Amino acid sequence: MNPSASGWIEKFGHLAAKEAAAYPDFTHLYDQLRRLGFAYGMNVCIPDFIRPTHELTQDERAKINLLFGLFATHRLQRPGAGFDAFLESVFSYYKALGVGRITFLQKILSGRKTSSQLEKLLDSRIYLGGNVLSKTFNSMITNSLLQIDVLTYKHYLEQDTDPRTFARNLEFVAVNIANQALSAKRKKPSDERLRDLFQASLTYMEHPPHPLDLSYRGMLEGYRGTAMAAYLMDVACLTVWEDNSLEYLESEFVLTLGRELGLDGRAIREALNAVTEFFAHYADQLSVFNKENYYDNMSKVVGKLIRRNSRRLQSELSQSRELVYLLSKSTVKELSGEERKKMQEQLLDLFKSIPSLAIFLLPGGALLLPIFISLIPKLLPSSFDENRVDPEENTGYKENL
Repeated sequence: MNPSASGWIEKFGHLAAKEAAAYPDFTHLYDQLRRLGFAYGMNVCIPDFIRPTHELTQDERAKINLLFGLFATHRLQRPGAGFDAFLESVFSYYKALGVGRITFLQKILSGRKTSSQLEKLLDSRIYLGGNVLSKTFNSMITNSLLQIDVLTYKHYLEQDTDPRTFARNLEFVAVNIANQALSAKRKKPSDERLRDLFQASLTYMEHPPHPLDLSYRGMLEGYRGTAMAAYLMDVACLTVWEDNSLEYLESEFVLTLGRELGLDGRAIREALNAVTEFFAHYADQLSVFNKENYYDNMSKVVGKLIRRNSRRLQSELSQSRELVYLLSKSTVKELSGEERKKMQEQLLDLFKSIPSLAIFLLPGGALLLPIFISLIPKLLPSSFDENRVDPEENTGYKENL
């Protein structure tokens, strides 16, 4: 099976009908999604009944695991229903969610079959954009909270209510649990990367949250004793265990959260043990949380973009003296909050004028700006340095603006 070629969903349905085992309840299904890494946002493997025709990418494993999670959930909630009924159900579900919209042209290209249209929809759900560079970046940020799709689908099948509101609330709680867990840590250097990862993965919230909104605690009562409680506990455990250690403040946070979610001590220990074992078993594959590897890989991507567009960048930058000044200053001195915001806004405006730099405009694309700034002096033509303004020589600059 090739999840990047047309027809892969029908192939999945054929294999699932013959070989996929039914789960006795959602708890057993969730345990499997956790073992696959899907619940953690790190898809390290796929279900055994799938036989890929080539080595799979992160995007491809995420697509397979997402479809598997949705299919197995439908099988639990609608026993006896066929695969076609599942396709119609999940297609209607995503339309109700309002994500992964399919254009008229895509409908023509993909045909009228629901399975073909769902392939396009899942493609847009896993990553935004159609080139290798955008996929490389987006697969690292949009997959982190995909488990919310499965949990919301379960709720949708059970109660047939507005799935968008349910998904938005669950996303809000999950990201704030991650933020509070990070706040309980003493070691901070790599934590900001994890915070950015979660916030850049947001899909359903209209506005990015503040660093921490404790109003989420009042919403925990609604998740007590549900499948959502197990997931939210995993988000907390994943966050506090990111540095392979558990400090006193972190453990207090996890225990308190677990009690508020209606989990007993055994369930909390099992969640922590599951994260520990997962990290230990797949340590060599979990580079998404390795800050050095992440920035090394992304530096190569951004560096290639800068080289390809160096002349256009130079031309655009020459028209913005203030932006050149801020870029130059940022390489030798810490910018104020106002200056960072102004530089980010001007950079994003600049990227809009260069189509191949659209990667920076994707959700979470601002995370790449520090890499862009660090590479500018080395990768742009030397004439750019001639226009560089030394902060120490910047007397009277602001007055002349």
